[in-house]
Amino acid sequence: MVGVKSRREDLRPIVTKSIKKKITEDEVEDERVGEGNEQPLSPASRLFHEPHFNCYILAIMGCTKRVDPDIVKAGLETTLLRHPTFSSIQVVSDGKTGEMSWIRVKVDLEKHVIVPEIEQGMDSHEQFVEHYISNLSRTTIDTSRPLWDLHILNVKTSEAESVSIFRIHHSLGDGTSLMSLLLACTRRTDDPEALPTVPTQKKRVVQTRTGGFSRPFLALWELFLLIWNTMVDVLMFIATLMFLKDTETPLKGPPGVEFTPKRFVHRTVSLDDIKFIKNSLNMTINDVALGITQAGLSRYLNRRYCEEKLDKGATEKKNNLPKKIRLRAALLVNIRPSPGIQALADMMEKDKTDAKWGNCYGYVLLPFRIALRNDPLDYVREAKATIDRKKHSYEAIYSYSGSDLTVKLFGFKVASALCYKVMSRTTMSFTNLVGPVEEICFYGHPLAFLAPSVYGHPHALTINYQSYMNKMTFVLAIDPDVIPDPQQLCSDLEESLKLIKNTIISKAMRT
Repeated sequence: MVGVKSRREDLRPIVTKSIKKKITEDEVEDERVGEGNEQPLSPASRLFHEPHFNCYILAIMGCTKRVDPDIVKAGLETTLLRHPTFSSIQVVSDGKTGEMSWIRVKVDLEKHVIVPEIEQGMDSHEQFVEHYISNLSRTTIDTSRPLWDLHILNVKTSEAESVSIFRIHHSLGDGTSLMSLLLACTRRTDDPEALPTVPTQKKRVVQTRTGGFSRPFLALWELFLLIWNTMVDVLMFIATLMFLKDTETPLKGPPGVEFTPKRFVHRTVSLDDIKFIKNSLNMTINDVALGITQAGLSRYLNRRYCEEKLDKGATEKKNNLPKKIRLRAALLVNIRPSPGIQALADMMEKDKTDAKWGNCYGYVLLPFRIALRNDPLDYVREAKATIDRKKHSYEAIYSYSGSDLTVKLFGFKVASALCYKVMSRTTMSFTNLVGPVEEICFYGHPLAFLAPSVYGHPHALTINYQSYMNKMTFVLAIDPDVIPDPQQLCSDLEESLKLIKNTIISKAMRT
C-alpha cells in the first residue's frame, strides 16, 4: 500500500528563482514544451493548486485478465510519456505572483507505476480494492515529478480479474480531455490497430416554415431566450456567491469536506435500457441520466428523512420530504472543444503538439427537483426541461470569463475563494461522459468496465455517468460521514431506471 500523508497537506509546488539551479541537467530533457523551456499554466489549471481545490481525477479500470506491469510500462513509454503534460513538472516561476510553469523532465516509470504486494487469503477482494482507492484520496503526489501515477491491483473481483487506477492531478487537464487521452492509449479488441469509436452527439435540425415571418420570428425568440436565460443564470450565480445556499439535506457536506477521504462505489446497468427510454420519449442520454438521478436522489432522501419509520406507500402528496428543497449540482462544461482521440494519438505518436490541451471550462449550476412523483416519467420530463433551458444560456461562458477576469485583477487567492463560495453552497457535482461502443484493450489488457471519478472539491457527493460498450456505469464519490450507505443510493438509482422503463412499457401495452 502506498504511504499515507495527511489529506490536509497542500500541494506545494517547487519554488525556483532559477530553474536550472533547482533541477539538474540530467533530469531535464532537451525537448521543449511549446516555444520555450517553460510553458505557463493556464489560470484554470493554476486554481487547482489552491488548498480548497486540490483535485485529482481517478480512472478506475477493470480488466478481464491480470495486468502485466512490464507491458504497461512499455506502452506508457511509447504513448503517454510523449505527451508534454505527462512528462513535465510544475514549478513556481514567479514567487510574488504565484505564476507556475511546466518544465519537461525525464520520467522514471518505476515511481509512477505502483504494484502493491497483495496479501493472500484476504476476506474480500472487493473490499480491499475499495479501501485501496479510498486511501488514495488521503494522499498527494510528490510535486518533484509529473503529477500522475498508475496503481495496478492484480486481485480478482466479481467484475474483473484485476483493477488498475489512474490518478491524475486536475491541473494537468479537464476531465473530458484526460479521458480522451486515456482512450487514445487504448485500442479495439477486435482490431488491435484501431482506436476506439466514441459516438458524437448529432445536432438536431429543427424544421421550420420558410414563408412569411416564421424564420425571423423564431430567430428573434431564440435570441431573446438566450439573453433572458443568461441574465437569470448570472443573477443566480451572483446570489449564490453572496448568500444563496442549498438546503441542508443528508447529502450536503459540512465545511472542510474537500479535505476528508472519500469512498468510491459504482454500479453498472444496461445502456440499452437507457437508450430505450431515450428513444421512447424522444430525448437524449443526458436527459435520461439526469432524470434517473433526480428520481434516485428523491427516493434516497425520502428514506433518510423517515429515519426509523416505514416509508412504504409514500406518494407524491404524502411523503417524508421537506417542502421546496433546493439541491443543485455543479456541472463542469468545456468552453473549448476537447481534443479528439485521433488527434491525441497522432500527437503522442509523432510528437506533435497541435492538439489543444489544458483546463478551459465553466461551471453551470444545475437544479435537481427533489420530490416523489406518482408518474416516474415526470422525472425525465423535468430533467429535459432543465437541460433544454441550460442549453439556451451562456452561464458556463460567464463563469469562465468571470473567473479569468478575477485572476487577472485580484490574483489566484481571491479567485479561489470566490469559486469555493459558489461550490460549497451547492450540494454535489455531476458529469456524464461518453465512452467507446466496442471493447477496448489497455496495452493488451481488455477492459471489463471504466469508472472515472474525482476528489478534492467541496462536495460530499459526486456522481459520474460513464458509458462503455452496451453498459452504463454510475460512479459515486462520497464522504462516508455524510452518506454512510452509498450502496443504497446506487440501488435507488438502479431501481429508478427500472421504474421509468417499466412505466413506458406498461403505458405502451395499454394503448
